[in-house]
Amino acid sequence: MSLRSYLIIMIAATLLCWIAFGIVILTVNPQITNWVGFLLFYVSLFLAIVGATAIIGFVIRFIGLRHELASDLVIAAFRQSFLFAFFIVIVLFLLARDLFGWLNMGLLIIGLSIVEFFLLSYKKNEYER
Repeated sequence: MSLRSYLIIMIAATLLCWIAFGIVILTVNPQITNWVGFLLFYVSLFLAIVGATAIIGFVIRFIGLRHELASDLVIAAFRQSFLFAFFIVIVLFLLARDLFGWLNMGLLIIGLSIVEFFLLSYKKNEYER
């Protein structure tokens, strides 16, 4: 897949995810919905954030890091956008359940940082083999 087709597909999919999120916001009443409504809210928000931040992250990396391969930039942007979207959705979930606190926030940041460092070190080990 070429870089141009990847960007076109990602932009189209991200727009669809934002439209789906808007439809969920307009149609689901959080006061009377069951778990399906909340699942639709969190999943559509997660996918929309992943798409938007992956595109933005790739564009920033592509402009700033011209010596890197585009495929490496796409992988890094997508990985970090996935972790960022996961962070946002978990924080919103904790806020909705009145479980949000600085300790939970710190543990979440530490946990996601460990995952990112593990993925970076795993990638380095793959290159050495």
